[in-house]
Amino acid sequence: MQTRWAIVAGLAAGIAVAWWFARDTPEAAAAKRERAGQAAAADYEDARPVLYRWTDAAGVLQVTQDPPPRGTRYEKVDIQPRDGIEVDGRRE
Repeated sequence: MQTRWAIVAGLAAGIAVAWWFARDTPEAAAAKRERAGQAAAADYEDARPVLYRWTDAAGVLQVTQDPPPRGTRYEKVDIQPRDGIEVDGRRE
């Protein structure tokens, strides 16, 4: 019976030590939150719908959802309005 309790106590101590070494310090946790926030902001920027405005070789203005050929100068145009701008399609 004592052997069984020794095994249980050893397992509990091993789990406690593993938890102690695997936990984050407050500084590491804050750094993880900061990196997660930066990654979320970058994902948001990449996921925003945009249009590309560029001029082709013939001098014609193009507005497309796909980026122009490599080496072509272009401008990104946001499809969604900025905060505080109300868009209403009705004309009166």
